[in-house]
Amino acid sequence: MDIQEEFSNDEIKLLEKYVTNINKNIFVLKNLPEVIKGALFSRYSRSSLGLRALLLKEFILNQDTSFSDITKNENDSSEQQMRAIQKAQSFYDRILDGFGDDSIGELGGAHLAIENVSMIAAKAIEDFRIGGSPLEKSTRYIYFDQKVNGEYKFYKEPILMTSAYRELYLNTCNMLFDTYNKLIPILTEKIAATFPQKNDISKVAYNAALRAKVLDCLRGLLPSSALTNLGLFGNGRFFETMIKKLHCHNLSELQDIASKSYVELSKIIPSFVRRSEITSKYQVAFCDFFEKMKEDIQNASDNHTKDLLKKENQKVRLINFDKEAVNKVTSALLFENSLGPLEDIQKLTKNLSKEDIDKILDTAAIHRTNRREKSPRALENAYFTFEIVADFGIYRDLQRHRMLTQERQQLNCNLGYYIPKEILNTEMEKDYRKAMDVGKNVFDQISKELPEEAQYIVPMAYNLRWYFTINLRALQWLCELRSQAQGHPNYRFVAQEMANLVIKEFPEFERFFKFVDFEGHDLGRINQEVKRVEKEKSRVGV
Repeated sequence: MDIQEEFSNDEIKLLEKYVTNINKNIFVLKNLPEVIKGALFSRYSRSSLGLRALLLKEFILNQDTSFSDITKNENDSSEQQMRAIQKAQSFYDRILDGFGDDSIGELGGAHLAIENVSMIAAKAIEDFRIGGSPLEKSTRYIYFDQKVNGEYKFYKEPILMTSAYRELYLNTCNMLFDTYNKLIPILTEKIAATFPQKNDISKVAYNAALRAKVLDCLRGLLPSSALTNLGLFGNGRFFETMIKKLHCHNLSELQDIASKSYVELSKIIPSFVRRSEITSKYQVAFCDFFEKMKEDIQNASDNHTKDLLKKENQKVRLINFDKEAVNKVTSALLFENSLGPLEDIQKLTKNLSKEDIDKILDTAAIHRTNRREKSPRALENAYFTFEIVADFGIYRDLQRHRMLTQERQQLNCNLGYYIPKEILNTEMEKDYRKAMDVGKNVFDQISKELPEEAQYIVPMAYNLRWYFTINLRALQWLCELRSQAQGHPNYRFVAQEMANLVIKEFPEFERFFKFVDFEGHDLGRINQEVKRVEKEKSRVGV
């Protein structure tokens, strides 16, 4: 139903710049800084006025907001707008503080670019799951062999650069990049000979798939210090949490990212990140808590787990699961359309026949025609914990799934490394293994004195141990997405194996993995690239 608020012609002219319509009950804000949008929505929840009337009365026509200065014409410099925001800062802070809820920080956001940071830093940033959406430079579409001023692009960690390991670190990183660079043309020629271009495949699509295959094989040679870029959209609450935790990180690179992110975000969403300023009472108190907690957990781990063997377990293991998972999912499917208590429904379903259980579970599965059609939330009642041992490159891909609980161990060279089958038993194998062995040797030397900083030297092919705790619905999405033909073969294996382990334990859940691709694919990216090229042709009318 459209809302008929009364506005004068002058008021309509003022509002039209900031809302997509004047008289409908659904509209979008536009041309407003994040600080104004956040404060506006916070007031909105405690006002009898509609949003347009509220914007007009309490913001546009309110001298305390510096509204006209902040939103002047587009030719104003960012410094002018920033001064206007700072002038009105106390007004916005009063509104946000008066709301009394941290969730107010979710009402404004920003796009933050973080460039030339290490793979380690990128993973630390992406580990903040809720309220942020990261996109990272790809190792399968971009060559990482470029040099700037004659130097490969990797992070020069300050402590290592002032230590006795400086030259060892620099030489080893350069050696890993040199090997990566050397093997690109050799492997490209080999794979092209093994999988020649077919007549019905365009050269553009073939070359893109070939490049992805080559770079997928060789990315394990890159040190974890290799520089990458991130595009990150997040709300204010996300960024405040990110900055607060990065300030407390042991690695100076992460502390530097925290400080620089605070400075830049303060220009756009100052009210939302102000508590993460490094000298604020909130930040000081948080770091005190965080550091004490980390120290106690570290001591507890040292006391109780130091004698455990650093062994490489099988790649994917199902560690924990709920034996009542089938009954809980079945009961939850019935709950929404029932009037009875969940506990009674669970008792009822325990006594149903296998045939009845199958029919109920089928209601959530048989109508799906592709993996993008989501299953009901009832599947979220079944939880599984997997321990995974796979190379750091695969962790980088799988870690981005935010609807799960995950923790990883520190990067090391104790669990062996991955070597692609395309390199095994070829002239390239010697160079590849030599690079891995040198990387491990240098890591072992540095880690005795500087265990955290030593992570920067670890080649991405070395295995890492981590765990996922994930519900069935999120697992369905992960396995069906990451098993697709165009994916990296290593994470395809992990996705396939997680699905297989759940199906083995709960055959009733096999119906929920109908779009998992269990096949092997040699040049898996080719079909995706063909589709991309065809789309491009259709856009330009070729």
